[in-house]
Amino acid sequence: MMATATNSLDLGDLTIRHISVSSMDNNVYLLTCKSTGTQLLIDAADDPDAISGMVAAGHQDVKSSCTCCGNVQLIVTTHSHWDHVRALAEIKSRSEALAACGAADEADVNVPMDFTFEDGDTADLDGFSLDVIGLRGHTPGSIALAYTPEEGPVHIFTGDSLFPGGVGKTASDAAFRQLLSDVTTRIFDVYPDDTVILPGHGASTTLGAERPHLEEWRERGW
Repeated sequence: MMATATNSLDLGDLTIRHISVSSMDNNVYLLTCKSTGTQLLIDAADDPDAISGMVAAGHQDVKSSCTCCGNVQLIVTTHSHWDHVRALAEIKSRSEALAACGAADEADVNVPMDFTFEDGDTADLDGFSLDVIGLRGHTPGSIALAYTPEEGPVHIFTGDSLFPGGVGKTASDAAFRQLLSDVTTRIFDVYPDDTVILPGHGASTTLGAERPHLEEWRERGW
């Protein structure tokens, strides 16, 4: 399956581009700082040529006064499942980017990590930063990344932990309860309703659209 066309979102100092790749509709996200040219890639899921094309397109977002060219500084894998890492080795080989994931998932990722994240960490890049949110349950080390612009809503990249209509798939009742607890206490209880949720597959949503259904998710058990 061919990748979809690149979609772009302008957040002032930063742009978010994303493509959907593979038959599993995996979302690959690229954040580009307009002033420094630094880029962060989230989930190198598949189709390295399409991802490289998005990275090249992201160079267009850099301000003309910036003397550097755009560059991928960091590739973050939200969780270790195979469909989110198929292009990771190739994309890393095409750049000087560092690779990172949640600490508890490191052993299950197919590419050596340069460092790992825990809940509460910050991913600091040249020109912007994101807060790391641990969301245990879909995998032990699943993480989300929250970007808070100077103006406008927070954008959270949730991997496969939170989607429109519910949390991600879990292998047991205990894992479901853990994931719902983390999503509730670390996302819904922290961020406002206009927060934009950008998941690992499919369409985006907002916390305001999903918040009324939390109890429904708990009662149905998925």
